[in-house]
Amino acid sequence: MQVYKFGGASIATPERMQALLPIISHAEEPLILVVSALGKTTNALEAVVANACKGHKDIAHQLAKKIEDEHLTYAAQLVSGRHADELVGALNVFFTELSWAIDDADEDRYDYSYDQIVCMGEMMSTRIFAAFLQQQGMDFLWVDIRDVIRTDDTYRDARVDWNYSQKQAEENIGVLLKGGKNIITQGFIGATADNASVTLGREGSDYTAAMLAAMLQARSVTIWKDVEGLQNADPKEFSNTVKIEAITYHEVIEMAYYGAQVIHPKTIKPLQNNNIPLYVKCFLDKDLKGTVIMNEVDSMFYPPLIVLKKKQILLQVTTRDFSFITEDNLANLYSIFHNMNIKVNLIQNAAISFVACIDHKEDKVQQLVDALGKDYKVFRNEDVQLLTIRHYTSEILSDLTRSRFMLLEQKTRHTVQVVMK
Repeated sequence: MQVYKFGGASIATPERMQALLPIISHAEEPLILVVSALGKTTNALEAVVANACKGHKDIAHQLAKKIEDEHLTYAAQLVSGRHADELVGALNVFFTELSWAIDDADEDRYDYSYDQIVCMGEMMSTRIFAAFLQQQGMDFLWVDIRDVIRTDDTYRDARVDWNYSQKQAEENIGVLLKGGKNIITQGFIGATADNASVTLGREGSDYTAAMLAAMLQARSVTIWKDVEGLQNADPKEFSNTVKIEAITYHEVIEMAYYGAQVIHPKTIKPLQNNNIPLYVKCFLDKDLKGTVIMNEVDSMFYPPLIVLKKKQILLQVTTRDFSFITEDNLANLYSIFHNMNIKVNLIQNAAISFVACIDHKEDKVQQLVDALGKDYKVFRNEDVQLLTIRHYTSEILSDLTRSRFMLLEQKTRHTVQVVMK
C-alpha cells in the first residue's frame, strides 16, 4: 500500500487534476490519496474568517458564495451525468456547513472559528476529485478524515490522539484497503471528541499522509509538488538552487524545525519511527527521479541548506528589578510562550534579558506582549527576517547577509542563524 499526497498547486485547475490521472493509474494498489484544498482556496477562506470574526457577516457570505461558485464551475468541467448530480448534492452540504460556521464565527473564539471555516476547502476539493476519479472508472472511495483523526481542542495546531486515531484508521480505512478499494481523503484537518473541526497547522496535509502511512503500515509516501525534488533552498527566494537526490530524515527534520516549507515539521517523525521512505516528486513530469528521504543515504555530503523565514518579530524581554535571567525567570518565560501556544524560532539570553524571534501573528503577538509586560519590560523589532544555513560556509553567509543589518547571530559547527533587517 502507498500513500500519495497532492497539494493545492497540483489541482489548481481542472486541467491539472486531469493531468494527475497517469500518475494515479500507474501507482501500485491499494492507494491512499491525501489531498489539499484547491490552490488559493485556503487563503480565500482565511479572508472569510477575518470578515466573519469582525462582524462583517454579509461580506463573509459574499466571499463564501464566490468560493462556492468557483468550485461548482471547476466541478462542471470534470464531472457530468449522475456523478455530477451526486457531487452537487454533496457540495451543497458543505456550502451549508460553511454558511453555519460564518454565522457562528466570533472574534473571541477566532481560532475555533478559523478551523470550522477553513476546513471546508479540503472537504470540497476531495469530493470533486473523488467524483472525477469514479467517473473515470477508478475504484476510489471518499472518506471524511474527521471520522479518523481525533485531536485535542488546540485549534489551528491540534495535537493528535494517536491511539484512538490509529484504531479509527484501521476500522475506517484499513478494512476498505484489504477489500481492494482505494481511498481519497483530506489532509490538514481532523476533529475533536465533540466533533468540532480542527486544522493541524499550515502544510498539515503532509502530516496527515505520514500519519496514515504509519498507522496502516504503508510501503512509502510520495508528496507530489511542482518542483523536481527537494531543493537546498526555496527557488522562489534564491537563485541557483541545487536539487538533492537523497537525504536523511535527520537532516530534513532539522530543515523543517528551522522553517523550511517543503516538509511539515511533524511529518518526519512517524515515517522515521516506522522506517517508511518519503519521496518528493514532480507532478508536472512523473518520470523525473525526485528526492528520497530515508534513514540512511549513500552520501552524507550536502550543499548549504538555506531557510529564510519572513514576517518575524524579535522580542527583547528585560527584568524590571535587574534580577538575572536564570532558572526561575526562564521557567516563567517558557511557560508564557507554552500556554499561549507560540513557537519560538530562536532564543538567546544574557544576564538580565531574554531575546526571542517568533512568527508575526498579530492576533497572538499583542496578547503575548501584554502577558510578558506584567512582569518584564518588552521591546520589539518588527519586520525582521530569520535566515538559517545548515552546512554553511563563510562565503555563503557573507553573500546572503550583504547590505543587511544583523540584529542577532548564533553559530554552531553545522548551523548559523541570523536575525536581520
